[in-house]
Amino acid sequence: MKTDVEIAREAPLKPISEVGNELGLFESELEYYGPYKAKITDAAFERLRDGKDGKLILVTAVNPTPAGEGKTTVTVGLGEAFGRLEQRAVIALREPSLGPVFGVKGGAAGGGYAQVAPMEDINLHFTGDMHAVTSANNLLCAALDNHLFQGNELKIDPSTILIRRAMDMNERALRKIVIGLGGKTGGVPREDGFMISVASEVMAILCLSEDLDDLKRRLGDILVAYDVEKNPVYARDLKVEGAMAALLKDAIKPNLIQTLENTPCIMHGGPFANIAHGCNSVRATRLALKLADYVVTEAGFGADLGAEKFFDIKCRMAGLKPSAVVLVTTVKALKYNGGVKKEDLAQENIFALGVGAVNLERHVRNLVKYQVPVVVAINRFATDTPDELGFLAGYCDSIGAAWEFVNCYEQGGEGAVALTRQLMEILSWNESRFTPLYDLELPIEQKIETIATEIYGAQGVDFDPAAKTSIRRIEKLGRANLPICIAKTQYSLSDDPKKLGAPESFRLRVRDVTLSNGAGFIVALAGDIMTMPGLSRQPALERIDVEQNGSVTGIF
Repeated sequence: MKTDVEIAREAPLKPISEVGNELGLFESELEYYGPYKAKITDAAFERLRDGKDGKLILVTAVNPTPAGEGKTTVTVGLGEAFGRLEQRAVIALREPSLGPVFGVKGGAAGGGYAQVAPMEDINLHFTGDMHAVTSANNLLCAALDNHLFQGNELKIDPSTILIRRAMDMNERALRKIVIGLGGKTGGVPREDGFMISVASEVMAILCLSEDLDDLKRRLGDILVAYDVEKNPVYARDLKVEGAMAALLKDAIKPNLIQTLENTPCIMHGGPFANIAHGCNSVRATRLALKLADYVVTEAGFGADLGAEKFFDIKCRMAGLKPSAVVLVTTVKALKYNGGVKKEDLAQENIFALGVGAVNLERHVRNLVKYQVPVVVAINRFATDTPDELGFLAGYCDSIGAAWEFVNCYEQGGEGAVALTRQLMEILSWNESRFTPLYDLELPIEQKIETIATEIYGAQGVDFDPAAKTSIRRIEKLGRANLPICIAKTQYSLSDDPKKLGAPESFRLRVRDVTLSNGAGFIVALAGDIMTMPGLSRQPALERIDVEQNGSVTGIF
């Protein structure tokens, strides 16, 4: 079979103006970034504001493994399958971060015959949204440090500063640094650090804002520090929100691209799900719902992170009502959860598959708690044996889960037609009664415990002293009634990446709690999760190169 890059380069793409026209967008509502990508302007939002919404389908997955589950590939293939069945559909995705592209994961635009394009642009600089987020975040940091240097009129206590600089790259050496060491004119010395841009509050704000005015208000609401009398200091106190919004004025516009089968895709925003809320922008999803009868979107990492935050943060804030959930799993992923090493996953092992299948069952039972129909997509790989596939199908039957095989990597949209037909049938009679997991008026600790016990399967939560102190501060600010965004490892339902399957008899450790005041949620840092990833021993960047003609190789 051809490589992903070869397949992508041979695909006959339509001019993005034609894709937009077929979707119902006017040419005046598009701002072109070359022949195959464009931004959608506010004029489209205004024209379509009162239109009827289509059905929203979330694609999520079991906990990720080194073998890869193909969640984005299934998402893209599902959107293509709707097109093959002559249904009006749009895919809504996140933008890839340069961190995973050059780190451990590689590209994030689907794979095989279920990709979005132009693949190289999407995985690199695309339309500049990530850079705009990085610049806006760092402008806020620069304004804060300049305020300290110019006399500190707000009497900010440097030891209480909550914001950090950002870059869209994995760089462990910048997790903790000391700045201001340039002498008298070099600023005020203090401890600082970097986070990856997609974990920043600015990224979360971009993805949750309704429009430019809402974006500016949220940016101004960022809690940056406390003064010497323990009063909060916000970004608006530094008079920087207008300049930050100016940097983001184009980034707030969703991007229109297409799949290899010319299905339209709106790609916008890219917060991580293990350290942020893991969903594409509210603006992109809302616009897609106005343009199509079916909208297929995805949330980052496993259902315990991405799907939970999609439901409890994004859907709640935006008033979205998802119609169905597709839960992607693979034979390899469940064997890995059953104890098989990565290098042995190609060998048949029914026993390990049965042991690891509890991970799938836990996710199915968790998703049902939101009262939304769930279908399991068994993503087939060439190494899967008939007995393994038969066992997994029977296991789904035994737990009462609807399921279907998919093979979008090799077959594109055709590989998801059966799943699409099943979804359409379910949606025709099974009405979603979507309900969030917890009430916002519950105390912060109780909301965290609800997620930990109901979704992760923990026996309870242990809060470090720093976390308890932070919670009391948030309560004093009157912001306790916000949803929770737990930052933890993606590899396990617990906060320990080594606990695979469906661990029990563990307690979630919350070491600190922070307030993303502008974004409108509370972040609980669990276990050893870090907001700045590092590169692996053999990062993906070692395989990436550019040819004399400008073609990029090695992203996949």
